[in-house]
Amino acid sequence: MAANPAPDVRVGAVEAGGTKFRCALVRGDGDVLADGRIPTTEPAETLARVVGFFAEAQRRHGAAQAFGIGSFGPLDLAPGSPTYGRLLRTPKAGWAGVDLRQLLQERFGRPVAIDTDVNAAALAEAERGAGRGLRSLAYVTVGTGIGGGVVREGRTLRGAMHPEMGHILVRRDPRDTAFAGTCPFHGDCLEGLASGPAIQARWGAPLDALGAPVDALEIIGGYLAQLVVSIALLTACERIVIGGGVMTQAALWPRIRTATRRLVNGYLPMLRDEASLADYLVPPALGERSGIMGAALLAERLL
Repeated sequence: MAANPAPDVRVGAVEAGGTKFRCALVRGDGDVLADGRIPTTEPAETLARVVGFFAEAQRRHGAAQAFGIGSFGPLDLAPGSPTYGRLLRTPKAGWAGVDLRQLLQERFGRPVAIDTDVNAAALAEAERGAGRGLRSLAYVTVGTGIGGGVVREGRTLRGAMHPEMGHILVRRDPRDTAFAGTCPFHGDCLEGLASGPAIQARWGAPLDALGAPVDALEIIGGYLAQLVVSIALLTACERIVIGGGVMTQAALWPRIRTATRRLVNGYLPMLRDEASLADYLVPPALGERSGIMGAALLAERLL
């Protein structure tokens, strides 16, 4: 775990999402000096506005010593790869192959770290949020897409790629067999069945605008419970944090916990009863700040 940098250190942080880029200039003590949101349009326009934000923020508040990016994916994060830091075959039209680090490096001449948005959020929650004092944590976001990141002993999980939890295959709910799913690659993977766009496509509105119908809550809760159980079985992490726009529907949480207990059937101690589940499965302690704080931590680690 990195030591906190001096308060006079400044880093640039970017949370790159499918609908917006959030940018911030952050001091070493965590104080946000400048914060902005940029709609995700086509790559050249979006990244030019990101560079413009940091040029103005640094003019007003001092130069950043490093930058960190937490981005939607999939990303090439293989050290030594000629396409390191580039987006791979993303569902976001027009963004495949885009180098997210290049413009910042060229314009400001400072090092730029990159990881997935969910890995960055997991890092922030592990060090400064819901995972403080633990050795391992998983972070899941359920919104425009579904993704998950894992931190163990202060490091985000990477291998041949990074985790792509939103694209695991799940067992279909018997009440949900007619819906084809929205994922352009896999149809009815987890993201294709339980993301915000999937909910909109199936029922014509977000969950919180549907009046919380029991069937919808149980179907989505059941799919997300399958992800919870998969993470717990595969990673043995000590806590799972779930954030994202879909999770603002409070009535979804008890459905996820109930379905999780049913699926585990007493096998895992941390998922055995309500008290254990309430401690194991939690919302982000940092709220909407997890991603941008994680991007700042990625930059701080370069120092």
